Amino acid sequence: MITAIREVRRAKGLTLEDVARACVPPTTAQTIGRLETGTRTVSVAWLNRIARALGVEAADLVRLPDRPDLPVAALLGPDGARAPRQPAVVLPPQPAPALIAVIADGSIGDYRAGDEIWCERLDPAQFAQALNRDVLVPRPAGRFAFGRLIGRDSGAEGEGRIQLLPLGAGGRQQIFADPPWLARAVRLVRAL
Repeated sequence: MITAIREVRRAKGLTLEDVARACVPPTTAQTIGRLETGTRTVSVAWLNRIARALGVEAADLVRLPDRPDLPVAALLGPDGARAPRQPAVVLPPQPAPALIAVIADGSIGDYRAGDEIWCERLDPAQFAQALNRDVLVPRPAGRFAFGRLIGRDSGAEGEGRIQLLPLGAGGRQQIFADPPWLARAVRLVRAL
């Protein structure tokens, strides 16, 4: 199996030691290095463990023949564009099972017409993970609300309320009681 552990680690600016410490349970930089180079066999358990440490899906660490990588031609920073010191690749986005999409058909807030906003569905117990992030909230009769989650209250008898700030300027806070789920924006796909 050919892995992209090294490429993903470098793209995230992490050292072998950083990844080793982030693994649960922690391991050694030498072990991560051996897994990267293929001198040690990479099991599914190791792929999952390293993927969690890198904050990616395990599938992002495996090179598949039908999934092309994009070579990195330049790095962009405050001093301008420069060539990378070592070859690097970027993996094209791949949807996960819990993702849904929102398409902006007009410009509003930070979004432009044509933007694709990939959102991860969260259950009520996970709502706190979406604070200060843009979210999609289901409403009755097939309607939705989209805005910045600014608050979450847990009331008596399991009732929960969330507060949303609309994206447009001058919008007033909206309050929704007990939504069955919400979807946190995790990726923006924008054509230039």
